Amino acid sequence: MLHDFLRDAETAGEAVVAALVIETRGSTYRKPGALMLFSSSGARAGLLSGGCLEGDLQEHARTMMSGGPTVLDRSYDSRGSDDPIWGLGLGCEGLMRVLLWRLDAGGGRETLAGLLAAEQQREPAALAVDVTDGRSVLATGDHRSPGLSGVVDETRLLAAASDALSRRGAVLHDGVFSFSAARVPTLLLCGGGPDAEPVQRMASLLGWRVTVVDHRPAYIDAARFPGATSVLQIDPEDPSATIVLEGFDAAVVMSHHLVADGRYLAALARSRVPYVGLLGPAARRERLYAELGPAAEALRPRLRAPVGLDLGGRTPEDIALSIVAEIQAALHDRRGGPFSG
Repeated sequence: MLHDFLRDAETAGEAVVAALVIETRGSTYRKPGALMLFSSSGARAGLLSGGCLEGDLQEHARTMMSGGPTVLDRSYDSRGSDDPIWGLGLGCEGLMRVLLWRLDAGGGRETLAGLLAAEQQREPAALAVDVTDGRSVLATGDHRSPGLSGVVDETRLLAAASDALSRRGAVLHDGVFSFSAARVPTLLLCGGGPDAEPVQRMASLLGWRVTVVDHRPAYIDAARFPGATSVLQIDPEDPSATIVLEGFDAAVVMSHHLVADGRYLAALARSRVPYVGLLGPAARRERLYAELGPAAEALRPRLRAPVGLDLGGRTPEDIALSIVAEIQAALHDRRGGPFSG
């Protein structure tokens, strides 16, 4: 993760260059606000293309860390040409403009670290950077009275950061690129059985914050869920007494224990978690609905049961992919169909 990469580079005393997409036209792999980091040790984190641009970006980053410029504005244009670019044959039919930004100047490391930390904490924040010299400002909290880091006397940067904080987007205007912190999805897995492990791994790979809960002590082993935000044993009588449900974007009930699943669903019915998935066949869903009684009506519009997209396959990994894919589609208000006709 970018947050961890920047923190580890700081601890190791390494220089870091950020590669930030500030403008695109046509078809491109990533869009404005996408970020990649390079360190002086040769490590890198993130991706801006399918691997086509990263080598060139890293070479420029290496030059910058060896005493080169503070910022470097690079454009990669693959529109309307039959000739392979750099012999790679990108064929993306788009333009991507990337700002390479050395973070040891103008408060860049501090402002970017603040933005990435805000993403992890799901707090509002926005960053504005001058594309000509790398000066930057971070706005956090209530956009009507933002907190600032970096250059605080630059009204142009301050206005851009405050505007990005209020509208939650990315824009390049008058030599300043501003973008807001991304919202990191949060997933609650109700049940820590073996089939929950690949769900957690796939979700964590996407950068989601995953909490695993179970009422059975034998299933609460953090070593089985590397990358999970937390692994908790909960009160089987009242799951909501242990965790605050309102902070989750999605929850999947998969304890394979009928009574426990009913209690999980009852707690989720009282919450506003927008996506609730239930593992198991339709008959099991209807039985649990009946046991919930009137509370089921608050859950019906949000419940996906059986959970997951119809992708085929029967292994735990197949099922995990199906579940995570459906949640991804729901988070982005998509139906989960193919791009092709």
